[in-house]
Amino acid sequence: MGNSERLLLATGEGIAVCERISGNWQLAKRELPESYVTSIAAYGSLILAGTQEGIFRSEDGGDSWKAANEGLSIRYIRWLGIHPNDSQRVFAGSEPAGIFLSRDGGLSWESRPEVVRLREAQRWYLPYSPNAGCVRGFAFSDTRCYAAVEVGGALLSDDGGETWALSGAERSASMNLHPDVHSIATHPEAAGLVAAPTGGGFYLSKDCGATWENRYDNCYCRAMWWDAADPDHMLLGVAEGVDRNGRIEETFDGGLTWQESATGLAVPWPRHMVERFFQFGDHLLAILSNGELLVTALESLTWRQLLREAGEMKAAAVINKNEV
Repeated sequence: MGNSERLLLATGEGIAVCERISGNWQLAKRELPESYVTSIAAYGSLILAGTQEGIFRSEDGGDSWKAANEGLSIRYIRWLGIHPNDSQRVFAGSEPAGIFLSRDGGLSWESRPEVVRLREAQRWYLPYSPNAGCVRGFAFSDTRCYAAVEVGGALLSDDGGETWALSGAERSASMNLHPDVHSIATHPEAAGLVAAPTGGGFYLSKDCGATWENRYDNCYCRAMWWDAADPDHMLLGVAEGVDRNGRIEETFDGGLTWQESATGLAVPWPRHMVERFFQFGDHLLAILSNGELLVTALESLTWRQLLREAGEMKAAAVINKNEV
């Protein structure tokens, strides 16, 4: 990690822009300080920030921002995703649940009407909000796009996000994926392998989301990390319920058995849990539901707290200023 890198943290008080000084990450400045930033996504020179009032866009490494809400009929954004094979194809997940597609790098947006129809027909909901569900995660493979819906299930698209449908298992009478899907992930080297942390366990699919298997029953989870070199090696943010007795566990056999990964941590956390994992280089961040940030080198998995001064954190992205 060189001095040209910036760590951008989405917080309740805007974006915390952090830079490495003498080997340590330090808060350099804040952008969008009046905004509650829920998500952030970066690809090369493109940076997008989702807030409760819409989307902001930067093309200069996060030094300046412009609102980018053309066509955005729902302004409460819960998550953003940039397609890894086409940085002009960007996705925004909203509350109430909707998916907005941009084909021009986030300058303009189009709602996907079939998602609205599914939301109404399936009666998606949130236990903590009057809004009808939310889309809080995206994942991509060479042939498919995926979206996580709380509370509604998993959506998939076979045409680059132009149209969406419920996963095959959820269309059947014997639905075998818990509908409270908090995030979704694909593995870069294992075709068809998809993971979904949910409010009723941790699920894996080996057939692009057509069928699912619960690999950690009777748990509540929101976040997982996948070893790009080994699809059987994963970390999972586990809890006994919403923000109750949270901890980090690890598997080396694809979720058949799990063990605690707690070096440096005082776990279980009585009233919080892992909300998101984010990998950058050979390091891993864990964003907790109380807004704290943990970091570890992947080779050691020894955790420590990072950037307490940044505030209540929600998401992270890393950019290289030399590429901007």
